[in-house]
Amino acid sequence: MKFHVPLKRVVDDSYDIAIGRGLFATMAHDVAHGILPGANRIALVADEKVASLYAHEALKALNAAGVHKVTLFTFPAGEIYKTRETKAKLEDDMLAAGFNRDSGLIALGGGVVSDLAGFAAGTFGRGIPFLTYSTTLLSAADASVGGKTAVDTPAATNLIGLFNQPRKVYIDIDTWKTLPAREIRSGLAETIKHACLADADFFLWLEKHIADIASPKTCALDAAACEHIAWKNCEIKQSVVVRDERESNLRQVLNLGHTAGRALETLMGYELLHGECVAIGLAVQCAIARQLGTISADDEKRVIALLAACGLPMRVPERIPVAELVAKMHTDKKSRGGRIRFVLMHGIGHMKEFDGGSYSIALDESFLEDVIGSM
Repeated sequence: MKFHVPLKRVVDDSYDIAIGRGLFATMAHDVAHGILPGANRIALVADEKVASLYAHEALKALNAAGVHKVTLFTFPAGEIYKTRETKAKLEDDMLAAGFNRDSGLIALGGGVVSDLAGFAAGTFGRGIPFLTYSTTLLSAADASVGGKTAVDTPAATNLIGLFNQPRKVYIDIDTWKTLPAREIRSGLAETIKHACLADADFFLWLEKHIADIASPKTCALDAAACEHIAWKNCEIKQSVVVRDERESNLRQVLNLGHTAGRALETLMGYELLHGECVAIGLAVQCAIARQLGTISADDEKRVIALLAACGLPMRVPERIPVAELVAKMHTDKKSRGGRIRFVLMHGIGHMKEFDGGSYSIALDESFLEDVIGSM
């Protein structure tokens, strides 16, 4: 005996990204005019650091637009707090405050906030609509497109989560002015990654203009350069995501530099910023790609030189044993059948497509240890 339940449906998860300056009024206007459908009250979620800088401005704009049922929820700042425990506390606090399925959520902050709050929005009441208001260069580059939300575990980063698309994203470049220089450089690592994987012209532009944004000693934040970077990051990432939303194959290329980077991030106990680990991961994949002949020595030198121009690290810290780093790579989401898989450049601005159309390749641990050890 068999009973069939027909549940086929077509879902449109499209959304807009607003890139500009001082976008709180724009966001508040959107909320007042129903961008969060069915939301009778709003949870404004931020880490404590961002809340101290921008929560008042966000709440003021929402109130001025006639949105008064807004409650601020905060948690400690830092990747170390992007955990299941923090998510559970946020959910418990929302329940205690009377939030239910007729709610909406605004994630105010960087990638940690958008990851954790977006995940919570996807599970709270079996799903409530949410917005992302990005306040960092890193989140503008990495978290604004794609709908990946997750939390970290002691085993690895981002292994527990879901795909959950926001209703709209706001990239407020004015908020970058309050970022420490180290966090600006961290965001630039993801920017360099995007240029490496999809846009040789953008990579050349970064080589010519990087001094307008960052240098080993200072960060300048030229207005026009920042706007161009924000636009190109969104353009490149969306061009990949729209072709492979659920990361079945092509979207793996967005993990360039992340196989080693994410493993290092966990082993270092998040002492290094995400972008700093990605920079080291980019250097690792360059060394691997050079050994396998998918990039030239000149391309490798250009990538390393651009990372250096940003003041980013490019070597695995001596305190991390190479064998331990390689072993940790097994927790990477691309791993299959107990094999570590890498995505690799095929020259600057392109990714290598391997046999069978796959964009990742399984590599032996001994090979990886030799390559990383030689760095």
